[in-house]
Amino acid sequence: MHIQDILAARRPTFSFEFFPPKSDSAWEALYQTIVDLEAYDPSFVSVTYGAGGSTRDATHDLVVRIKQTTKTSPVPHLTCVGHSEEEIEQILIRYAEAGVSNILALRGDPPKDWPDYDWSDTPFRHAADLVAFIKRFNESGRHPDPRGFGIGVAGFPEGHPATPNRLVELDHLKAKVDAGADYICTQLFFDNHDFFDFRDRCRLAGIDVPILAGIMPVTTTKGMRRMADLAAGARFPAKLIRALERAGDDPDAVEKVGVHYAAQQCVELLDHDVDGIHFYTLNKSGATREIYASMGMSPAKG
Repeated sequence: MHIQDILAARRPTFSFEFFPPKSDSAWEALYQTIVDLEAYDPSFVSVTYGAGGSTRDATHDLVVRIKQTTKTSPVPHLTCVGHSEEEIEQILIRYAEAGVSNILALRGDPPKDWPDYDWSDTPFRHAADLVAFIKRFNESGRHPDPRGFGIGVAGFPEGHPATPNRLVELDHLKAKVDAGADYICTQLFFDNHDFFDFRDRCRLAGIDVPILAGIMPVTTTKGMRRMADLAAGARFPAKLIRALERAGDDPDAVEKVGVHYAAQQCVELLDHDVDGIHFYTLNKSGATREIYASMGMSPAKG
């Protein structure tokens, strides 16, 4: 289903993110997670794309498997790092032929073994360039849906680490929307005030597409440190840190704190008319299902 139809049919939306596993056993574990979470009738699920296209085929295979074996709409991520226009076009053709309706268009980061990656020597210096390219593909009529691909882009409530000037950062975001993006999905955050302020600033800048809030519960202290690395600049509020310190070295207590905190975030977001909530699942269903239960939401019947 095209993202415009998804967003029109249900507000707020609820969606999940997965990543392609590296082993056969992990693939089966992920598929069980997908089955578990499908019972919650997600609006869509997204599938990440490795740096420099390192998971290109695995991302495609997972997206197609979700489309063919579930009732859920998959949204593959697509980054422009290291890709020519011809390669991006072939990826879009392949997804169009598979009946995939949406793309999350990202600038992405170069792989760690590309420390001297030259952004000036690429047709896609910014995510807005990728959005514009997908838009031109849509206008070529090569997608079975006359509208072509629905397009999502990323937003950063706490600021983008590569753009410390918050005014310029918002200019970049507006450029992505003006190029053809249908919605924004945010990076994870732990202070809802950051999200509400980000949303208000977007509206003041004339960005009026739906903004989905990205939520990732802390389930381990090690995982929290990994989040800080993956989401550069992520801020952990003192309230959350104090609660985790009270949990000490008890892994069950740490997970309960993280789930409770994320559930409180979600309730407040819903009370303030969020357009949607996007859960970063880390390919596991337990914490997300507990958050749903804390919010009083049950799996769909039948």
